[in-house]
Amino acid sequence: MKTATKPQKDLTQGALIPQIILFSLPIMATSVLQLLFNTADTIVVGRWGGDDPVSCANSLAAVGCCASLIKLMGDFFLGVGIGSGVCVANGIGAKEYGEVRKVVHTSVLTSFIAGLAVMIFGLVAAPFCLQMMGTDPAIIDEATLYIRAYFLGMPATVIYFYCSSMLRSSGDSTRPLIFLSIAGVANVLLNLLTVIVFRWGAFGVGIATAVSQWISCFLILGYMIRSDGPCHLSLKELRIHTDKLKRILWIGIPAGIQYTFFAISNVLIQSAMNPLGSTAVAGNTAASNLDSYVYATQNAFYQTALTFVGQCAGAKKYQRLKKSILCCIGMVTLVGLSVGGLMLLFGEPLLRLYAPENDGVIYYGMIRLSVFCLTYFIGGLMETGCGALNGFGKSVSPMVITLLGSCVFRIVWIFTVFAWIPDLFVLYLSYPISWGLTAMVQFIFCFVHLKKRMRENKAVLNVNT
Repeated sequence: MKTATKPQKDLTQGALIPQIILFSLPIMATSVLQLLFNTADTIVVGRWGGDDPVSCANSLAAVGCCASLIKLMGDFFLGVGIGSGVCVANGIGAKEYGEVRKVVHTSVLTSFIAGLAVMIFGLVAAPFCLQMMGTDPAIIDEATLYIRAYFLGMPATVIYFYCSSMLRSSGDSTRPLIFLSIAGVANVLLNLLTVIVFRWGAFGVGIATAVSQWISCFLILGYMIRSDGPCHLSLKELRIHTDKLKRILWIGIPAGIQYTFFAISNVLIQSAMNPLGSTAVAGNTAASNLDSYVYATQNAFYQTALTFVGQCAGAKKYQRLKKSILCCIGMVTLVGLSVGGLMLLFGEPLLRLYAPENDGVIYYGMIRLSVFCLTYFIGGLMETGCGALNGFGKSVSPMVITLLGSCVFRIVWIFTVFAWIPDLFVLYLSYPISWGLTAMVQFIFCFVHLKKRMRENKAVLNVNT
């Protein structure tokens, strides 16, 4: 039987800035690559999903209107997976590799059960949810086919998320990139087959996505079975260790609730947008796909902050922990402003990749890009603060801060400011304002908790000496 003897990378020592850069770059590349494949989905369905520009726009809108609903149904269980990553990072920092292995086996089995539950719920409830969101009757049938096809891959999505989170927390941010690359190429090829050859429209995109999700799932499980590191997986040892599950859920459930309420606020925003018609929805779909690249480059620092803080907290190296947070703050700001500025500069020609003959889609897409691209770094700061708190093992405080600062704020904005000024630009403004409020409070809590940990550690050292 293989034994877990050492982590892929010990991030509690060595040159900090090079380590953060080398760790975060593969995560950025993974997220950007995933978005490239999603962009391929969107471009294929937007250009060849129908027999004319109107039907193509309807297919594009059918895919886009499902995005917030998919996140709403799946994000709770994905958020719980953060608990697995934190437990792995803390265990590796404390060099408790046997305990890490128990976390791994508990997490894999839990993720399969959770993914199966989400799939069943999604297949049954999705059509009713689309109706409640006020989805345009012209696209609701196609949207229903798409979302049901998509949810066939949900068990694989949840398993992959848990496993990739644990691998990254062990210091390995490269292999998830490799596995996603292989699955993504398969996704693009299947898109071309199902949409252009079979003429399945949005449904074909959903089928291609589900198959690619299972490919990435089998690849990462296969690697973990062959691995001899702390994330080694043995199918014979799959069981739920109650103490580890409690710890995972203690950290993960608040994160899952946080993700869910984020998705609820986005569903409400999508619902507020739906009455504007399928052209506005298609424009928002294309633009959100583009500005997601800006977000993806910054979200890498969420996992970076979580992993470095998690390992350093486990090792009680608090000065290095503090420097890690400050480095992530500086890098996420620089990356966000740089990538966001470039995206806004080339926004219009990029939008035309999605809908080359539809000026209405371009118009609505540029409204979103004008707000998001230069302010997304604020969202990156919010994610970094949340990752740092999660790395400490704190999940309730970032959940409450995020719910109040982002989710509740956006809901209040929709029913007050947007109701008073029903303009799309005004609706989008709720995002950067909510990000800024949330980030500010998160970092206050983060550094207060850091000082508390340092005082407690100093007191223990004084007693021991």
